[in-house]
Amino acid sequence: MTPRRIAPALLLLLASSLAQGAPTLSSDHRPSRERPVAIERADEQHARDWGLKLEEWTRYRDLMLGPLGVYSPHIDPLTALGIEARTDQERQRYAQLQVAAEAQRVEKLLAYQRAYDDAWQRLHTDMPRVILPDTGPAFSPVVPATSGRLALFVEDACPACDQTALKLQAAGRAFDIYVVDSGADDVRIRAWAQRIGIEPAKVRNGQVTLNHDAGRWVSLGLSGDLPAVVRQVGGQWQRQP
Repeated sequence: MTPRRIAPALLLLLASSLAQGAPTLSSDHRPSRERPVAIERADEQHARDWGLKLEEWTRYRDLMLGPLGVYSPHIDPLTALGIEARTDQERQRYAQLQVAAEAQRVEKLLAYQRAYDDAWQRLHTDMPRVILPDTGPAFSPVVPATSGRLALFVEDACPACDQTALKLQAAGRAFDIYVVDSGADDVRIRAWAQRIGIEPAKVRNGQVTLNHDAGRWVSLGLSGDLPAVVRQVGGQWQRQP
């Protein structure tokens, strides 16, 4: 009996079926079924980084696929889960986690800022950090808190902040200005000081100093909006009237 030949089209169909049934190999020849395991391990690590359980991290990812992710695409997991909390207990949990995370972040930020300041003093002793246009050096080192100087925390686009700074300057007070939203940008501080009328001579002689906040306002833990005039009294920072 003469064996029947299989039609070419049938051969192609058979080959396609076999290919679909075989595991797909990645560039390093590992079956693709291993990829979900790698993703799961990455999710577990992300969850640990934020102090969350794996199911909480999964819920955060799901939330970011919905309206929250559209309105706030860069929101952090703790804030996202806190906003979308289903119970008061959940809301309190995420609030506590976020307070702890923020405290740790600020502590690291301040430690780095101190290291940066030390490095600047060692490497560029005679170079000012902030210079007002055409006026010469306008930065003087922050006077130690034990001196009792006032510290004024301000932000840009804040008329009340501008008025408070000018009022202290007109009264002849010695004070240190910290711009909370400077973004570590000297140009931004210069523009702010020039716009409101900070006198370069007072900055040069150290009566007024211009500084990046670098997390200091948050670290003080004081309540209320900016501007804030504060002074260290008995080892504690207190808002001044």
